[in-house]
Amino acid sequence: MSKLSLGNRLVLNRRQALAGLGALTGVAAFGLAGCSDEEAPAPEGSSAGSTTDEESEGAQIDAAAYDELVASGPVADAAAIEASEWATKIKEAGTLRVGGVQTSMLFCLMNEKDNKVRGFDAGLFQMLANYILGDPDAYELTQVTSDTRESVLTNDQVDAVFATYSITDERKEIISFAGPYYTTQQGILVMADNTDINGVDDLAGKNVAAQSGSTGPSVLEEYAPEAKVQEFTTDEEARTALEQGRVDAYVIDATMQMGAMTRNPGKYRLAGEEFGPVDPYGIGLPHDSDGVAFVNEFLTTIEEDGTWSELWQVCIGDRAEIEEAPEPPAIGA
Repeated sequence: MSKLSLGNRLVLNRRQALAGLGALTGVAAFGLAGCSDEEAPAPEGSSAGSTTDEESEGAQIDAAAYDELVASGPVADAAAIEASEWATKIKEAGTLRVGGVQTSMLFCLMNEKDNKVRGFDAGLFQMLANYILGDPDAYELTQVTSDTRESVLTNDQVDAVFATYSITDERKEIISFAGPYYTTQQGILVMADNTDINGVDDLAGKNVAAQSGSTGPSVLEEYAPEAKVQEFTTDEEARTALEQGRVDAYVIDATMQMGAMTRNPGKYRLAGEEFGPVDPYGIGLPHDSDGVAFVNEFLTTIEEDGTWSELWQVCIGDRAEIEEAPEPPAIGA
């Protein structure tokens, strides 16, 4: 079912996977990608790879609800596809070639039992495949790292990159972005029974963990100058300090905080609203491609009909015990 080529590049054909043509083997582990400059696309301080059995039990996605939602996504009319050179190329090929990851719990995680990836990013590219080709499984997934996300587009190895890919002016000189389809800011993680901290203003005078090398310390200096910041080398060290009561709160990318909540149901909670600079995630496309307009129309459709919010709830909200989906970002902003 799987094919390895170009070093650690994996091309996974979903039609073959569903036909049961073998098990996935020899896959290098890569994580979720935000604005990280690490080798593997991962949120600041995260560790790529599969979760433990203890963590996984509480973190399972509702696969049936997810699959039903993805399969019920919109389908573009022929005229819309014909008007886009990018979409026409995909239609004629019969497959959407995607650059992404498969070890991100909330955004794109491989289920080794059925060899299918699920998550927020996965749902979007599966629905995009359905939008163009009428089949959510008509895609090939090529694994990417922070170092290869631009090159797979410039070398025409993929049609689009979905990898919590932060939109930056530097990257826009090489590729184009559709979206943003998701935004994140800093989140405050506290233990579930903590009632003292309910927002960034409550951090004044508190012992607050942040990860060294992340944007957390500088954001805290600006938004919570009276907090007593303690820096830790890894996410695990920071969360351990929180669990042991050595700090009152932990501040880092909210996407990462929701991942921790998903892996440990009922243990933590997010205190108040996200804060700090907005980090927008976009869909990477070839530079100056007319696919930007086409994909933005797709994103606008699923935002307006509520599919975006439903996907967020199934992939993130229900698993992180967050009852209400956020407002989707303004497309093209």
